[in-house]
Amino acid sequence: MSVWRKRLSAAALGVTALVLAACGKGGAETLHIYNWSDYIDPAILTDFTKETGIKVVYDTFDSNEVLETKVLQGNTGYDLVVPSNHNVPRYIAAGAIQPLDKTKLTGLANLWPDIMAYMEPFDPGAKYAVPYMWGTIGIGYNKDAIAKRLPGVAIDSWDIVFKPENLAKLKDCGVYWLDASEDMYAVALNYLGKNPNSTDLSDYQAATDMFLKARPYVRKFHSSESIEALANGDICVAIGYSGDMLQAKSRAAEAGDKVHLDYVVPKEGSQVWFDVFTIPKDAPNAAAAYKFLDYMLRPEVIARASTFTEYANANKAATALVDPAVRDNPNVYPTSDQLLTLFVTAAKEQPLLRDVNRQWTRVQTGQ
Repeated sequence: MSVWRKRLSAAALGVTALVLAACGKGGAETLHIYNWSDYIDPAILTDFTKETGIKVVYDTFDSNEVLETKVLQGNTGYDLVVPSNHNVPRYIAAGAIQPLDKTKLTGLANLWPDIMAYMEPFDPGAKYAVPYMWGTIGIGYNKDAIAKRLPGVAIDSWDIVFKPENLAKLKDCGVYWLDASEDMYAVALNYLGKNPNSTDLSDYQAATDMFLKARPYVRKFHSSESIEALANGDICVAIGYSGDMLQAKSRAAEAGDKVHLDYVVPKEGSQVWFDVFTIPKDAPNAAAAYKFLDYMLRPEVIARASTFTEYANANKAATALVDPAVRDNPNVYPTSDQLLTLFVTAAKEQPLLRDVNRQWTRVQTGQ
């Protein structure tokens, strides 16, 4: 992500409001979920309630930092929370989430072994987390605006968004970067030929130096606003999460196809990330959480979620049920060759993480 991200449409708000209203009737059993905004088809929540009688209160956040602070403090009041992969080891070490009782999850056999292998570094044996969506970090861009300013330049490399000579030509049409330090440093380290999971502070300093040279040309750091900004033609390029960039492309097409967008995973490789379901240690209704997890492990249900979000899921049995426009897009479901260029990030020790975050603050402020 993870991070996030996702639009919250008027329709989604309407359905969520109905679900919330239903929670106040008759003292029905309630499930509290804390997830990224606009990251599920609202009809899935409605259908779950119809089938089980369990009312869903669905709250949203827009950064892993907000979620982590809440989870590590405890007493969240939530039964399910959805962190990104690199946060999970810290949750485990702090005892903030429960080990899974897999006897209550009949759909685990549907999970995709090749994709689950990417989860091993942060949740060995999948003891604590059930994957929800996964994707990549790459470049979303306005094809016409970029072609006008960088004629003849192939949009297939991180050079487009990291080299000052390119960014200087794009400043007038707008450049957004993710406001996600761990994600940004991971892709930058890989681009620089370094270990994206480096523990050497000098490697991060090299990435910071590169960022600072590019900083004057970056209009904003944000992990979700790029969707609307790209779709409306307000900016011409963004570093973003695959599903967000493809949602922007779809939204632009729905608005009359006046803005022509595309998304690319750069040839140097990129991060593959996961957003995962976890159960807080003090979840008020863990039993309802397990019912929802097993519901989401059904191929036909998780396929609907992928079609809605335009993100890949880790349920192999669901792949054939995902809309072909999503399933057959290599920017959503990478080819076998593309998978070889992807990496997963590992958790950082707190001292290193503090240093990295301090460096990221320097990047954001340009100082």
